[in-house]
Amino acid sequence: MKTEERNFSTCSKHMFPVHDALAVLNGKWKLPIIISLMFGNKRFSQIGREIPKITDKMLSKELRDLEMNELVKRTVYDSIPVVVEYTLTDYGHTLEPVIEVLRKWGEKHRERIMKEESTE
Repeated sequence: MKTEERNFSTCSKHMFPVHDALAVLNGKWKLPIIISLMFGNKRFSQIGREIPKITDKMLSKELRDLEMNELVKRTVYDSIPVVVEYTLTDYGHTLEPVIEVLRKWGEKHRERIMKEESTE
């Protein structure tokens, strides 16, 4: 963090945007869905197969939330049978650097915790 004065006002300026971001990405399924779509457009069943233990009901709810927040686009193709495809929007792609930082931190954290467990 920059060398700003550490007081309530500067704390709030950092806390509120993070709170807002977490409100959009909350839960255990939204980030895995976004990560799945980072690797290409997918149909509903493809996303479900890539994310173990997510129910169809939960996947549907989370996709609607992500669509409402303009992170995911749902496209219905006029074909027989009807094909529905989900795509990460340009706005959704802005999360890629954030997810990459989280991935790197997660790898280091896992190493640290595993090392500590093996020395006990």
